[in-house]
Amino acid sequence: MPARILVCDDEASLREMLGVLLRRAGYEAELVSDVTTARARLATGGPYDLVITDLALPDGTGMDVLAAARERDDALQVVVITAFGSTENAVQAMRLGAYDYIQKPFRNHELLVLLEKALEKRKLASENRVLRARVAEQEKPVPGLLGSSPAMRRVMDLVRRVAAARTSVLITGESGTGKEMVARALHQLGDRASNPFVVVNCGALPEALMESELFGHEKGAFTGATQRNEGLFRAAETGTLFLDEIGELAPALQVKLLRVLQERKVRPVGGQREIETDVRVVAATNRDLEKEVADGRFRSDLFYRLNVIRLQLPPLRERPEDVPALAEHFLQKHASLAGKTLRFTPAAMRWLAAHDYPGNVRELENVVERAVTLALGEEVTLDDLPEGGPQAGKVTTLPSADIAPGFDIDRWLGELEKGLLLRALEQTKGNQTAAARLLGTTFRSFRYRLRKFGLAEGDTSDDEK
Repeated sequence: MPARILVCDDEASLREMLGVLLRRAGYEAELVSDVTTARARLATGGPYDLVITDLALPDGTGMDVLAAARERDDALQVVVITAFGSTENAVQAMRLGAYDYIQKPFRNHELLVLLEKALEKRKLASENRVLRARVAEQEKPVPGLLGSSPAMRRVMDLVRRVAAARTSVLITGESGTGKEMVARALHQLGDRASNPFVVVNCGALPEALMESELFGHEKGAFTGATQRNEGLFRAAETGTLFLDEIGELAPALQVKLLRVLQERKVRPVGGQREIETDVRVVAATNRDLEKEVADGRFRSDLFYRLNVIRLQLPPLRERPEDVPALAEHFLQKHASLAGKTLRFTPAAMRWLAAHDYPGNVRELENVVERAVTLALGEEVTLDDLPEGGPQAGKVTTLPSADIAPGFDIDRWLGELEKGLLLRALEQTKGNQTAAARLLGTTFRSFRYRLRKFGLAEGDTSDDEK
């Protein structure tokens, strides 16, 4: 589309000449003679790509037109026409945001070159604004999710990208990795956020009751059905239904769920007609559903229907750099609930960062909640953390029996190295310089090893040379 240019000049002959010049150059030109009309056009007649204005106008100045243009669109470029000897005013206009100025009398080709450059700047400014908006959208916080590790950044990026879709999502990952939090984030970032979010644990009820809970039942449909129940699909209408532990769903219910997903209709138990439903389904499991399908325990057609978008949550041991932020979050949460103000000692934070967390984020929260309960002063110390964990001083030793198949030497050596680092820090009360000397290594090498294991916080060194 041709660029739209608004011309404001009270000299009729110049105004008309500019209109002809601009149209011949392929632009759309609108001509006005005063500030009042220019303001009205900018407010209602845009959008414009560029404004050309004389400085001297009958009801104001070109500065007024400039201000109106910048208020309307800060990417809108303004070129000022000034009479000979008014350079100072033109420079002032540039300080206020005008792109450039040109003095009367001017050559037509000089003006056209100037306009071309101004329009190119307008294009770049608009593109930059779009890019900034995209970056802001990509970096928008995901509610309920914490972590800066590459694995979690990938998860959060995918959540942002698919939140607004109606597409089914399958969330997989070990128990305690936060699958329900991801489901809630998908709901809250999408256009269904103000509508219901309904959670169903597919392994919590027997098959007969689960069908009734999901799809509803009519009064008298079975013994004990003393009143009509609309079911959880209907309760989640226009919102999101989160099917947790979908791998536990009985085979007969898998068939019925598949039909609902395909037809977008539910039939209550004992009902004679199907009811249309508008629900986004998000499912989660800690099982390997591909293996379940291969073994005949989960329907392949239902799996493919649910697995349109896969969100694989990493276990906490694969993102140890996220532990400090998560631990601080849980500390503030549970300390606030307990009416306490607490902080971790450096040794306690190192203990937390060194643990593998087989129970994942849920285990970390439980450990922190326990510590908050036990803490006596204003700090969470090693004494407040469970015994048998990764205490400073615990060092991996050689296997007591023969090395079994599948032994991971890199992991074993890493645990040994981490244990020695923690023991040295405990003996030196967190002084990294002294701990490095104790282990016979340089401070730089010691710090590198701490960072490798996510243990670099909380140094109490008095000498880091």
